[in-house]
Amino acid sequence: MPKYRQGRGGWTAGERSMRREIRVVGAMIEKDGRYLITQRPPTASLPLLWEFPGGRVEPGETDQAALARELSEEMGITVEVGDRSIHVEHAYEQYDIDFCVYRCRLVAGPIRHVRVHAHRWVRPEELDQYEFPPADEKSIAKLLGL
Repeated sequence: MPKYRQGRGGWTAGERSMRREIRVVGAMIEKDGRYLITQRPPTASLPLLWEFPGGRVEPGETDQAALARELSEEMGITVEVGDRSIHVEHAYEQYDIDFCVYRCRLVAGPIRHVRVHAHRWVRPEELDQYEFPPADEKSIAKLLGL
């Protein structure tokens, strides 16, 4: 029997405080009306799903520093991190995600697949052709105004 259960109204405050929360940042990089999305490696959690590139914020790290570091580590690119565009929270079975997406400008490339399986530049109306993790789906819905 699971230690915590999510009821119809979501997690209770007591249950939520005992769960692990992970702060994650993503980059919304736009070029010629298309957004950069990346595919998670086959060995990662949520394998082969698509997402805005980014990753976890480490203790003591700002969102902006984490995002610049993650994009450099994952794809070998340099970005200028701008304003926060989207903020969503999502409860997965084992943990909670606090997910912030920032507008970014690609400063130096090219994109390499260091820790991503693939990448695509897609128009907003094409995003529904790709499978995203639930937290990313929420951010895309906000992006599209749904």
